[in-house]
Amino acid sequence: MPITLNHTIVPTHDKVKTARFYAHIFGFEYIGTFASFIVVRVNETLCLDFADSEKFEPHHYAFKVSEAEFDVIFDRIKAEKIKYGSGPYDPENMDINHNYGGRGVYFRDANAHLLEMLTADYEIEANG
Repeated sequence: MPITLNHTIVPTHDKVKTARFYAHIFGFEYIGTFASFIVVRVNETLCLDFADSEKFEPHHYAFKVSEAEFDVIFDRIKAEKIKYGSGPYDPENMDINHNYGGRGVYFRDANAHLLEMLTADYEIEANG
């Protein structure tokens, strides 16, 4: 069996509001309360567990999607008037990228986490 990431904790200032944002924008399944977390199911093997925290560093979360999913999610981003951009160092230039023959876009949630949506994998070469 291959190793998969089962869940990760996403620190937030408002776990319910943030979980609902991810469910709305990405179309993830909102599960609700589990222990002290609010859970959103990304797919069959991965959940995001949102937790309230007073202090945290913003994180980066990248989601690979199909071309059709990109269109639907990007329409939601634009409908919500969320600033977006073509790269991690320019996430508000209101453009998308076409890296590796696909499309990609970056945007922030209310906690300053940098979210990325991409349709093509990065071309990474292993070093030794």
